[in-house]
Amino acid sequence: MPQLLRLASPLLLAALLSACGKQPAAPEPERAVRTQLVTAGTASASHEYAAEVKPRIESRLSFRVGGKLLSRAVNLGDAVKAGQLLARIDGQDLRLAEAAASAAVAAARTNRDQAGQDYKRFVDLQRQGFISTAELERRDSAFKAAQAQLEQAKAQADVQGNQAGYAQLLADGAGVVTGIDAEPGQVLAAGTPVVRVALDGPRDIVFAVPEDQIARVRAAAGRPAALKVRLWGSDKTAPLTLREVAAAADPATRTFLIKADAGRLDVRLGQSATAVLDLPQVAGIIKLPLAAVMQQAGKTSVWVLDGASMTVRPVAVQVGGAEGNEVVIAGGLNPGQEVVVAGAHVLNPGQKVKRYVPPRTTAAAAPAAPAASR
Repeated sequence: MPQLLRLASPLLLAALLSACGKQPAAPEPERAVRTQLVTAGTASASHEYAAEVKPRIESRLSFRVGGKLLSRAVNLGDAVKAGQLLARIDGQDLRLAEAAASAAVAAARTNRDQAGQDYKRFVDLQRQGFISTAELERRDSAFKAAQAQLEQAKAQADVQGNQAGYAQLLADGAGVVTGIDAEPGQVLAAGTPVVRVALDGPRDIVFAVPEDQIARVRAAAGRPAALKVRLWGSDKTAPLTLREVAAAADPATRTFLIKADAGRLDVRLGQSATAVLDLPQVAGIIKLPLAAVMQQAGKTSVWVLDGASMTVRPVAVQVGGAEGNEVVIAGGLNPGQEVVVAGAHVLNPGQKVKRYVPPRTTAAAAPAAPAASR
């Protein structure tokens, strides 16, 4: 009996070791997938850009003379009229300069009058032969110089009068205050912006376009309704008229500033919008549902079905853009190939699949029997 146990022990141990070994992997189940034949059609694409409503003309108003800002009569968002007072600086020095210029005019006029009287007397003396012609000419020159000094003083007085009037900042036209750049108490130099006013009138839709797309925007000027705008909070679009394209790119963002005429759209200053540029339709384009495209090993690919073996293999593709819920395939597929468009996330290379067949709809329920008559 012990001998039988000794002989059975190695056999039992071998059986246990073989049972604990790696079991062969179970074959992957045959999965049902929805497929689509690749066909070439036409595709239309569009580019969208963040835009903003801005005034056609926005003036940065400033004083023509320097001084201390005493008061500001408008605030941000106020509507102003042409000639309305916006701000005022201390004009005491300007008024003193105007008074000095007026005094200079009076002095120059007195000097001119005296020189004129002297000239008349020397004319009589020259006729009587008491003075020479040269002396008379000197008196004539003195009178003309006095007259010129008077004209100069008058011009200077007019300048000083204008300077005194520049102590008040007035609106050039009707509009809306869009910015405040100075506050009372500041000492301003001539030309320092104080108030920004967006003048009433046409409005622009302003947006920026990358360098590689500026040619498409320029080409849109020759295609009606190629450039449109969609205001914030609205699904409707309205056509735009291209008005201005920047000649140079912004040095920081490397984008070109585009201005389009908003036309008769009911827009508000600063309102957000989206500029939509429709591109021409292109023939021979392959489109697939978004679910058909996946990322695999850092590449964009789709599953292509081999109808003979009913297995799938990944094929790398190049995506050219999107159109709604479909992806535009720029390369990697040919018309006639069968692509998996549903169930792609659970597949492996070489896996056996079967085409999905939708279940048949059940027959409609029989109509209820009519109620028995009493």
